[in-house]
Amino acid sequence: QVRLVESGGGSVQTGGSLRLSCVNSRSTWGYNTRNFCMAWFRQAPGKEREWVADTRDKSPYYADSVKDRFTISQTGTTLFLQMNSLKSEDTAMYYCAAGRLPCAVVPTTGDYNYWGQGTQVTVSS
Repeated sequence: QVRLVESGGGSVQTGGSLRLSCVNSRSTWGYNTRNFCMAWFRQAPGKEREWVADTRDKSPYYADSVKDRFTISQTGTTLFLQMNSLKSEDTAMYYCAAGRLPCAVVPTTGDYNYWGQGTQVTVSS
C-alpha cells in the first residue's frame, strides 16, 4: 500500500546544499504524509542507521548533528529534507520512513513500518 521512493541525492562540496524528496510510488487512495509519522534516517558506511529528523505534531524534531542546517517538511504527498551547509560527516545513504502516529519520543528504526530504498549523499571538500 505504501512504497516510498527517495530522490535528490548527489555529490556536493562542503558548504553546499541538497534537497531530498520522498513520495509514495503506489497510487494509494487516501495516502497523506500527515497520517503518518514521517522521518529521515541516514546510514554511513560501517555505521548503524541513525535518525535525522521527523515530522512531529507541532514542531519538527532534529538530531543535534543537523539542527539549524536541515529542514524537514511535507506537502501531504511528498516529504522533503532541505540540507544546507553540508559537511563531510553528512555523507551517507539517506532513507525516508513512515510509521504510526504519534512519533516516538526517542525514535528508532523499529518505530517505522515503511522504508524507501535510499538516496546517496556524498559531501567532499
